[in-house]
Amino acid sequence: MSSWVPFISALTAFFLSHAIPARAPVRAKLVTVLGHKGYLLAYSLLSLVVLAWLILAAANAPYVEVLPPWPVLRWVPLVVMPLVCWLAVAGLTISNPFSFGGLGTEGFDPDRPGLLRTTRHPLLAALMLWAGAHLLANGSLSYVILFGLFAGFAALGMTLIDRRTARSLEADWPRLARNTARFSLRAPLPWPPMRVWLASLAVFTVLIALHGAVIGVSPLP
Repeated sequence: MSSWVPFISALTAFFLSHAIPARAPVRAKLVTVLGHKGYLLAYSLLSLVVLAWLILAAANAPYVEVLPPWPVLRWVPLVVMPLVCWLAVAGLTISNPFSFGGLGTEGFDPDRPGLLRTTRHPLLAALMLWAGAHLLANGSLSYVILFGLFAGFAALGMTLIDRRTARSLEADWPRLARNTARFSLRAPLPWPPMRVWLASLAVFTVLIALHGAVIGVSPLP
């Protein structure tokens, strides 16, 4: 008989793996040892490993139906995930003074904010869309808890990071943030270069190819 213990354990490990490295003293020590980019890479890899464990644990948790398994809802992740991949890849390749994840070397121009015109938090926006799409397609209680928490975490994170960054930038915040948005439907100006689109397509293709083997469920309706 299946149990909730593995799911609760994985969920606890996921939040601890994010909360502990993000604490200022711990983060400072890790950055000193690994460097800024090394810290971000290690943090991202750890997050992906624990996330995969958490999703597998959710799949094996007791089934309690919350949302009906309508076939049309299985199309939602397939439609949304290309945008998620694009946001994540584009967010990693830019300089971002407002949120985490930006590994770009070019400086930020408040008159040409690019992707930040759409959202100051591309990775959190990607997480929120990914979670929302998968919640609709997987309506059992464990998945509703999992993806609902992720979507809420991403939305709350945008607010908290904006407040922290505004305090940090002080008088520079209105000048730097004037052409940006927390989350909007405004198009990026300028648009990301072609290599971002190609990399996003490659990431989406890999996710489709590996989804069945890693998660155990085909992503295709």
